Amino acid sequence: MNTAQEHAIVAGESVSIRPIHPADSLMESKFLGNLSVETKHYRFLGGVKELSPAELERLCNVDGRHSMAFVATVQENGHEKEIGVSRYAECPGDGVGEMAVTVADAWQHKGLGQLLVGRLIAYARSHGMKQLYSLDLMDNTAMRELADALGMDVKGDPDDTNQVIYSLTL
Repeated sequence: MNTAQEHAIVAGESVSIRPIHPADSLMESKFLGNLSVETKHYRFLGGVKELSPAELERLCNVDGRHSMAFVATVQENGHEKEIGVSRYAECPGDGVGEMAVTVADAWQHKGLGQLLVGRLIAYARSHGMKQLYSLDLMDNTAMRELADALGMDVKGDPDDTNQVIYSLTL
């Protein structure tokens, strides 16, 4: 599967989607720092203000097989600005990966999440992953709509009645 940068038009703007790189940790930090409290709550299943440098480094260092992430960016004042990210991390040795997608508040409900997750699914499939799943809060309607659009299965989380598990067999 080609991991080169791709371009798409989203809400009338040119958006680049490419693999995340270790050098993206500052951009990732700014992206996460600019998310609303609600978006952070849904992404991290609770109250996270910011991530440690070690956590940012971990998120930006993917191996392309057991973990992968794609960022969506736009050009703003001559600089690349992150507006979304999708990622998966494989559970040890079983071909099943936990996935997540986060879209900047101003870019939500414009198709960017579906574009990012579609790229992630295609990549995971081409690299031997068997299933992707996402653990989300039950009241996250944006994720429910995205999961429905992608044809993901849904079930309640047996460990937490406030959460659901979306899964997709690849």
